Amino acid sequence: MGGMLAVFKRELGGYFATPVAYVFIVIFLVLAGVFTFGDEYGRLFGRGQADLRPLFTFLPWLYVFLAPAITMRLWAEERRSGTIEMLSTLPIPAWAAVVGKFLAAWAFLGVALVLTVPIWLTVNYLGEPDNGAILAGYIGGLLMAGAYLAIGACVSALTKSQVIAFVLTVVVCFLFMTSAYPFVQSLFEGWAPHGVSEMIARFSFMTRFEAISKGVLAPRDVLFFVSLIGILLAANAIIVDLRKAA
Repeated sequence: MGGMLAVFKRELGGYFATPVAYVFIVIFLVLAGVFTFGDEYGRLFGRGQADLRPLFTFLPWLYVFLAPAITMRLWAEERRSGTIEMLSTLPIPAWAAVVGKFLAAWAFLGVALVLTVPIWLTVNYLGEPDNGAILAGYIGGLLMAGAYLAIGACVSALTKSQVIAFVLTVVVCFLFMTSAYPFVQSLFEGWAPHGVSEMIARFSFMTRFEAISKGVLAPRDVLFFVSLIGILLAANAIIVDLRKAA
């Protein structure tokens, strides 16, 4: 546990040691504000309805690009610079390093999400929103962020290139998000059994997050995100162990 906390502190401190973290947070908050209040997107004032539906509608799309930007360096940079060998010599198991790095990335994105709370307060000032649904949306957003980051961390462990890690993570996250969309489902029509397309649709981040953001915090949706995070972190630890052995 001590090793995991040490990795967590090192990684989280590393995010804020450079201006990149602050630029990322500013970009995240600006986009969140535009997607909530902008006339072209959220139209919060134009709709005459006080809620955070516009923000939660665009949040999965923000994560598709911003989460990979956070995770692309987690392991790829360690492998490129050779510091992964130094990490391998420390008296901590691979899973502790994997979980520590993941939690640091999750905490960082969680800070960015928490900083959108003033938007929530603004909505309460302007009207009487369903705060229970908004809270559920924040919980769902945090869980979904964890799933995106777990995907990115796993992909980052497979390559030395941050660019490749970013592109592959965007592609994988996009597929997970849109797996229930008609254009994805149409790829399986005519040759795959109906059960296959149904199973693939169940992996849709968008479908599960939409249900949570409406205030329906169903255990099956929470369990889906938690289980996926756990499976991906286990795969990440296996990859790191194999790289050490090589």
